[in-house]
Amino acid sequence: MSKLNHFNDQGQAHMVDVSNKETTSRVAVAKARILMNSNTLEIIKNGDAKKGDVLGIARTAGIMAAKLLILFHYVIRYL
Repeated sequence: MSKLNHFNDQGQAHMVDVSNKETTSRVAVAKARILMNSNTLEIIKNGDAKKGDVLGIARTAGIMAAKLLILFHYVIRYL
């Protein structure tokens, strides 16, 4: 089994230089159905939520989750 290069000798995750990695093309498709009160939808669409930009936070969470999935797939591959 080859050594995981996303972890140091202590098992801590760290950034890896991928600048020499060959470019690959990938496509991901996601679908969802969200049920909510129509008033809630209007608040989100108008940007009037008390806690800030709901869609911006959701977008950021989605990007972070996608990046974690890539790392997890790599780790699972070598378990």
